[in-house]
Amino acid sequence: MSGDLPRAARAVVTAGRSLGLDLDVREFPEGTRTAADAARAIGCHVDQIVKSLVFMADTDPVLVLTSGGNRVDVVKVGRQRDAATVRKADAQEVRAATGYAIGGTPPFGHARHLPVLVDRHLTGFEVVWAAAGTPHHVFPIAPVDLLRATGGQVADVTLAEEDPPTG
Repeated sequence: MSGDLPRAARAVVTAGRSLGLDLDVREFPEGTRTAADAARAIGCHVDQIVKSLVFMADTDPVLVLTSGGNRVDVVKVGRQRDAATVRKADAQEVRAATGYAIGGTPPFGHARHLPVLVDRHLTGFEVVWAAAGTPHHVFPIAPVDLLRATGGQVADVTLAEEDPPTG
């Protein structure tokens, strides 16, 4: 099956294998670029979608894995990374840090080692779905395997329902 995948998705499968994971990558031609698109295509709750978002904490990239229905609070990310400023990385910074484009960024298998913060909301599901290198490919993964594979730290990184957006 992985022979039929695009190069980017094959690279994610290879990275998963090196981490002891046998990924079941699935293609959704209608696209899984946004969490809502992915949830619709897969037939799961939007909160089961792993958004892999790169932020710049001062000058260092950090990967934040958050539940599809949540928004990242840059102030909380800054506290976690001991950074004075945090902003969303631009497309060029995302590709430089991960080797992947926005919309298909996987949670592991990046161009360089990245610190990873994981939204605790993701740990409440039996299975979550993450991007597999393209806007059309995703894979299911147990949160415990996601944490192990990414070396991620579970953290409070999202806006509370009543919090106004901070960035």
